[in-house]
Amino acid sequence: MTDNNANDSYLSRRKPSSEFSSRSDYLNHELQVMAPRRWKPNLPFRDYHFEWEDMVPAMAATIGKVVMVAAIVAAFAGPLGLSREFITENVRFELVIAALLFVILISGFLNPTSNLAGTHGPLIPMIPLVVASGGHPMALGIMIGVLGFLLGISRGGSLLARLTSNGVCGGLLLYLGFIGITGQIDRLFTWADGFGKGYIAFVVVVITIVMYAWLEHVKMRWLAIPLGSAIAAAVAFALGAPFEFVTEPGIPNMNPGYWWGETSGWQLGLPDFHSFLAVAPFAVLAVAMWSPDFLGHQVFQKLNYPPKTERVLMNIDDTMVSASARQMVGTALGGGNIASSWGTYIVPAAIAKRPIAAGAVLTGILCAVTALWGYPMDLAVWPPVLSVALMVGVFLPLLEAGMQMTRKGKTTESAGIVIFSSALVNPVFGWSLTVLLDNLGLIGCKERGKELGHVGRWIIPGLVFVVLCAVMLAIGMFPGLPPMLETFRVD
Repeated sequence: MTDNNANDSYLSRRKPSSEFSSRSDYLNHELQVMAPRRWKPNLPFRDYHFEWEDMVPAMAATIGKVVMVAAIVAAFAGPLGLSREFITENVRFELVIAALLFVILISGFLNPTSNLAGTHGPLIPMIPLVVASGGHPMALGIMIGVLGFLLGISRGGSLLARLTSNGVCGGLLLYLGFIGITGQIDRLFTWADGFGKGYIAFVVVVITIVMYAWLEHVKMRWLAIPLGSAIAAAVAFALGAPFEFVTEPGIPNMNPGYWWGETSGWQLGLPDFHSFLAVAPFAVLAVAMWSPDFLGHQVFQKLNYPPKTERVLMNIDDTMVSASARQMVGTALGGGNIASSWGTYIVPAAIAKRPIAAGAVLTGILCAVTALWGYPMDLAVWPPVLSVALMVGVFLPLLEAGMQMTRKGKTTESAGIVIFSSALVNPVFGWSLTVLLDNLGLIGCKERGKELGHVGRWIIPGLVFVVLCAVMLAIGMFPGLPPMLETFRVD
């Protein structure tokens, strides 16, 4: 089908919501008749329409973006001795970059099947190791962008996704969902105990559980993030939790020379050859984490979208290309974000049965408003709002999706192994090991492995596992083993 025919098909087949018996039927029909253009102009009201449901993922994404970018920049700023003011200014800068250059431009107009380029949360614990090894934020960002771009244009991301069975993917979603929920509950209690009112965290979580159950009952789960965040904020404030607005309106410094100066911004200057050498293992691991992460987001769409919506599903390879471009440009301009697929956007968007494009435009607008206004940044990172938004908008849906994927077939063995091995090291180790065991036919469906051929059964999974283990061994991610990188480091 040509682009013109695809466009005519959408315009001719689209029907107003008044012709449907329910809102859900209307949203399903919208997904089924859309025909996005790949790397060509997609215009609002010609190729897609805005619905008020698009505000839900946009709000969730904006909250998640502020939180995650702040965590990334703070992880760099701590070991480098940079101030809180630096963190706030760089987060604002990253929000503007994300909003104007990539969220609206790429996902909103040029390729609506490319998910928004978000933040690489699992890499946060490793950033102090990057700094300690002599790494440089610019070197790390550019190397991740280059490696991710090569993987995307070679279609390596979709290949690895095809080699991952439902059991492996479902187990990975279960692990990430459970770890995420328990982590956020712990954060809430740590926050509340800090000012002597631990019961506030208990009340907020209990009310959130009841609210989520009610939304499930009335089939309005897509409202969980805005409603849950609002209720959590109101309850916490009413019970005496401290809160104040401290970030005033302003425009971030947009000069790359300021950010990469030796006495301003990052106060590091430009990276040298050793800086790139030091970050190489971390960059390889960061890009390796993309495949299971991106696959989980695409699968979540498949589980929530109606049949015959393949054209609007997230394209894994295109998302890698756009995330890589966003990474390289954002880093070169001075930002500290590490890019990945935007989970706090795509998960609530899938629940709300909305495509990528319309919500992407609204997300870009909200990110820009948040960055310039300043005050919403304080509310987004307030622990009750932040934790509840992540629990009901990302981690609980991941748990549900994982359970759904492990219901049929011989999936429980693979799911159990990926959870077991992920708990031992991390999700990258768990995913790569279980894909290899699963495709060899040692666990899971024995017939599936026979259909993959030698390349899919053991050559590609084996190479991926060996390379990732070598990288993780080099940077000290195996429990009980020292980092091998220190042995070969040359000062």
